[in-house]
Amino acid sequence: METYDALLVFALLCVAWGIVSSIRIVSYLSGRGVKINWLLIRLMIIKYASQYEELTRKETGKPGWWFYSYVVSMNLALVAGVLGIILKLVL
Repeated sequence: METYDALLVFALLCVAWGIVSSIRIVSYLSGRGVKINWLLIRLMIIKYASQYEELTRKETGKPGWWFYSYVVSMNLALVAGVLGIILKLVL
């Protein structure tokens, strides 16, 4: 397996973890009475992550773990995906 393939696989794993995090965030918000727009959830997940961060900050004094999990996993997926594509084009 080439380095760029490994980076692209890692990016896909990060996206999968980001999806799990977003499901947990939406579940938390839904349990707290926030209306979820299921039709546009892919576009609204950034707003929901922000609402989750605000609610958990009010309840516990710090942002919830799933907020950080979502942000880190999506950023890692972006970086790994871009590096994998660049390496594939260069090598």
